[in-house]
Amino acid sequence: MTRSGVIFYPFHLCHERTLQRLLEQYQQVHFRDYMAIQISLFCGTMAFPDRMGDSFPDLLASKRLVQGYNVSGPLKPDICIAVDCDLTDSTWRGLFHRALVENRRFQRGLFDGTDITGPHNDGPAEQTLLGRLKEVSFETTPLTVAGIRQLSRRRLIGREADLFDYGLALLKTSASLVYTLQLATAEQLAVATDSRAHFTLLTRLIERMGVTIEHELIEHGLS
Repeated sequence: MTRSGVIFYPFHLCHERTLQRLLEQYQQVHFRDYMAIQISLFCGTMAFPDRMGDSFPDLLASKRLVQGYNVSGPLKPDICIAVDCDLTDSTWRGLFHRALVENRRFQRGLFDGTDITGPHNDGPAEQTLLGRLKEVSFETTPLTVAGIRQLSRRRLIGREADLFDYGLALLKTSASLVYTLQLATAEQLAVATDSRAHFTLLTRLIERMGVTIEHELIEHGLS
């Protein structure tokens, strides 16, 4: 263990094996709190109070584990600008859509079980929300934070409703990466994940911004 600190992304919790690997390499492992985004006045994502320190109080007490970075609430203007850069980057959008179509773990991070399999787990895949969002046209449909916010204020049906769900998935994914990079830069931390899809997306963001940062993918067969 020679390196000082790393922040795990894209989630506020990680697998015990991932934590073990990170603790072997870094003096401290940092975690954000759950990201609950307020999209508009009556629309937002849910927040959970659980933290890594709940399961590993000894690591928290010894300061090997650091937590409490708040990334909830309305998106600040600089975050919106950074998210829009992802949403208008055709390369980033392509990487996102490929992960949405192919990567089961990536899907589970964005949607609940019924969105993926349907309420009875026995209908055609294309009738599920995820099945509909895999349509290739969504990859190139123009979306911005302001546009997603406008959709959230209306009662939506059909393709518009699906477009909002796709946009919300884009927004949540991008915001988690933007917050990660922002915190890592401010706290002078490395960044690490055990999700290859998110590693690829953040790599694109780092390359586009020209940022120099230590970025690691922890691989141990999680699915």
